[in-house]
Amino acid sequence: MRALLNHALSTNGFEVSQADDGVSALEWLAVNEVDVVITDINMPRLDGFGLIEQVRGGTRHRDRPILVLTTESSDEKKARARAAGATGWIVKPFDTDKLVAAVRRVAH
Repeated sequence: MRALLNHALSTNGFEVSQADDGVSALEWLAVNEVDVVITDINMPRLDGFGLIEQVRGGTRHRDRPILVLTTESSDEKKARARAAGATGWIVKPFDTDKLVAAVRRVAH
């Protein structure tokens, strides 16, 4: 899935960096700048909810848009992600054009 996401975004002009899980993402984000964060909910070591909360709780990327890209589609999970600070929600499998449009819409 990360390879598909990378291809969809990089072929549309975005520079993409990827992490294996939420902990790796936080470590990378601690020393790098981004325009938007895209996360799954189901990840090892730190799930997407935890990642969103940690990003929002810090200072470096507190105001950065965060899109959730996941197979989860329940209203409860969407509400939990919004409460944690997610900007938007995209259900997998994703449509490349809709994904690119969503990233362009939220990226500064």
